[in-house]
Amino acid sequence: MTWTSTEDIKTQLSRRWERGDLLREWIRKESIFPLRIRLKGPTAAEIGQRFEEVRDWIAAFNQSPLIRIERRDVKHRVLGAQHVPSAAWIDNVENAIDLLGKQRETESFKQLLTLTAVRLSPLIAWVEKYPLRAVGLADEWACLLMVAEWMQANPRPNVYLRHAGIAGVHSKFIEAHLGVLGEWFDLLLPEEAIDANHTGARNFAARYGFLDKPNQIRFRVLDADLGLLPGTHLPDVTLDSENFAKLHVPLRHVFIVENEITFLAFPPVVSSIVIFGAGYGFRELGMAAWIAQCSVHYWGDIDTHGFAILDELRDYFGHTKSFLMDRSTLMAHELLWGTEGSQTVRALPRLTIAETSLYNDLKDDRIARGLRLEQEHIGLEWLKTALEHLLT
Repeated sequence: MTWTSTEDIKTQLSRRWERGDLLREWIRKESIFPLRIRLKGPTAAEIGQRFEEVRDWIAAFNQSPLIRIERRDVKHRVLGAQHVPSAAWIDNVENAIDLLGKQRETESFKQLLTLTAVRLSPLIAWVEKYPLRAVGLADEWACLLMVAEWMQANPRPNVYLRHAGIAGVHSKFIEAHLGVLGEWFDLLLPEEAIDANHTGARNFAARYGFLDKPNQIRFRVLDADLGLLPGTHLPDVTLDSENFAKLHVPLRHVFIVENEITFLAFPPVVSSIVIFGAGYGFRELGMAAWIAQCSVHYWGDIDTHGFAILDELRDYFGHTKSFLMDRSTLMAHELLWGTEGSQTVRALPRLTIAETSLYNDLKDDRIARGLRLEQEHIGLEWLKTALEHLLT
């Protein structure tokens, strides 16, 4: 049956609920109610042919007191004029909530809305934008408000997230709610309390002035004569980024690789170190100005993301050269080709002509679909040969 049913009306209301429209009724000035929903009903012919079904269809609306029915006359040559439902009216938001059975969620929303209006009224704008997210956070709402109030009183607090010391708030609570708290802080804090150079949950601490664990950089010394750590041979070292930036070592070459085994197996090279990369994100390396005085060689997977990482690295060190990311290396290892799960297709303006050509062939599947050659599949002998050519 193609006639609009009471369940169809509930479905339409559900869509409005999922968009947050129904909960916004307690915030916005102009209401969408009373709400008229046009009904698709039986034709005159169907009234005569399917009279019992028509009667049951009308009865279903008559048994729904929360739905007010608007009717129209349909003339039938035998049965005469029939008063058939043509539109349904939901007179107010309360009726819509009751039809959907969302009374509990709505009551939670109204309570948190009242609490927010009293304590942090600027957040009403956030609640209006994200009413369902607010309902999902109802159990934590009071604690979230306490954190936001504390932050207003203590902008850029210079403590670790777990040492905020807010009475009644668990030490790990802020870490568990970085997303919503970040959005709230942006609304509540003055411009000078927010470091706009840092974005995203990963940079939450830096953006809002909390202390954070130092970023670690792991590298191996490839020349025993460098004497970085006396008494050790080609040490594997992890330093915080601040101290890494202060290194004073006579280096000529810096290699950056993405695979840990490749990092560990990288052969000795005079006046060189190899850094274990971390994919996207080279801000910490960028703090080490001394790297700019070295030749920098980046070796990643031969796939679209590998070239995207290379492009990003050149934003910090424009003189970076790719290493073993060329067409000849790719074609020589055809038996070891794999598939890249999700490709990047954006323009990479910092690639060379040759790199751009290979990148375009990869992203456009001109060689093979989703082609990828992982770094770890390139053998040690191939690496040693490439190093010999590089250093001669």
